[in-house]
Amino acid sequence: MDVSPIALVQAVAEMKRDQTFSDVQIEVLKKVQDIQSAGAMAMLNALPADLPLAADGSLGTQVNTLV
Repeated sequence: MDVSPIALVQAVAEMKRDQTFSDVQIEVLKKVQDIQSAGAMAMLNALPADLPLAADGSLGTQVNTLV
């Protein structure tokens, strides 16, 4: 199998370009995950700290939930 130097250089350049594109995609994904994480934490921090349990009835006296 004979490979020309031009074809080899083109293949290496294409692989380098593809690697750079993959690196950019990974960095964008990381930033999106950071933004989503910050948004989720903001929503969780906005919830009241302690929700009181219901005093009577069959619902809300055992498990403290927010709907």
